Amino acid sequence: MKKTLALVLAAMMMLSLLAVPALAEDQVLKIVTWDATTTPYLDAQKAAFEASHPGVTIEYIDVASQDFFVKTTTMLEGGDKSDIFMVKEVPDLINWVAQGFAAPLNECVAASNYDLAGFAGTEQNYAVDGELYAIPFRSDFWVLFYNKDLFDAAQVEYPTNDITWDAYAELAKKLADPEKDIYGTYYHTWLSAVANWTVADAKNTLADGEYSDLLYFYKLYQDLEDAGACPAFAEQKAANLHYKSSFYKGNIAMLPMGYWFVSSLINDMATGECTPFNWGIVSVPHLDGVPAGSSFGNLTGAMINAKSENKDLAWEYISWLGGEEGSAATASTGTRPALATDSVVSVLASVEGFPADDNSKAALKPVFVGMEWPVVEKVNDIKTIVNEVHTQIMTRELTPEEGVEEMNERVGDLFK
Repeated sequence: MKKTLALVLAAMMMLSLLAVPALAEDQVLKIVTWDATTTPYLDAQKAAFEASHPGVTIEYIDVASQDFFVKTTTMLEGGDKSDIFMVKEVPDLINWVAQGFAAPLNECVAASNYDLAGFAGTEQNYAVDGELYAIPFRSDFWVLFYNKDLFDAAQVEYPTNDITWDAYAELAKKLADPEKDIYGTYYHTWLSAVANWTVADAKNTLADGEYSDLLYFYKLYQDLEDAGACPAFAEQKAANLHYKSSFYKGNIAMLPMGYWFVSSLINDMATGECTPFNWGIVSVPHLDGVPAGSSFGNLTGAMINAKSENKDLAWEYISWLGGEEGSAATASTGTRPALATDSVVSVLASVEGFPADDNSKAALKPVFVGMEWPVVEKVNDIKTIVNEVHTQIMTRELTPEEGVEEMNERVGDLFK
């Protein structure tokens, strides 16, 4: 394989020296990504693209996930000509744009009449001053998982795709049964599990310096904890408990969590790691005045390297990746693509092990997905402060009111 690849590259180099136009086939597209050997959707994407583009070979360049931004930036600064760089986090792309490493895409979008509507506005997170620099292909937004068996045993109706946070809290209390060690809901120890719901209104962010909008969610959590409707934060933190093993016990009725957990549930029930039970998903609860189906999440995308010598093929790939065919390949592994068309949703819902009910399928199409953290000045410092104070609120070192005041003051001090 290496010898063949070397011959192909050598031939391409000779042809370029002779000023011959780019080959229509026998091309290698180099894509810089992470976890290339352990990520099923990368295999599915490669196989599907190569099958529909004879003569093109995808070559993944694997960079350690934990060092991805640092190492890829070093590559780009050194003049690396790999064609495509996967975008792990939005701030990574913004930094690459500022350094001139990302090829602009507006002209490509217009020339190919590429439809961005299916991304539900999430593609704007990859735009700087109106210019698009990456195409999203994966979107991990949050949904509400629930154990149907526990609802059936309690003779309580399942949650729907239009449920308010107040109604969710009442459900959690109704389903809790301390004598049977059953909890109505479960909150993981992350900030996102408790407070990020505020960004689902398309107005607030976690970096805007004003945190009174978090009060409702902290008070809701503490009320549920006091009622015994969810496990105590301090106990989970001390025991380093994981949401996955906790939900697998079968004594948690509801679990707000990212969609990525769907593939884990399906796989682990199939392999026996988790004793099977009936489960489903619905849209996360919403505040009054916020549309049902609103959520938050993160994006994964693909950027064309400004130094790529195969920009036309690179555009062909990333436009395919974010489109119907690429999204179907991504969805075939149980991974939720950024594109949310009916056909893509049908592929996701047809994965063996996915719940058969209509509400679970409908939950695959959120009406809005707010980004967990916006790209703003000093965002990493803000993250540190908000997470520190979050822990103090959750452990009851500070009241919600005191914690919000602390966030406001400390984040405000960053800009004095």
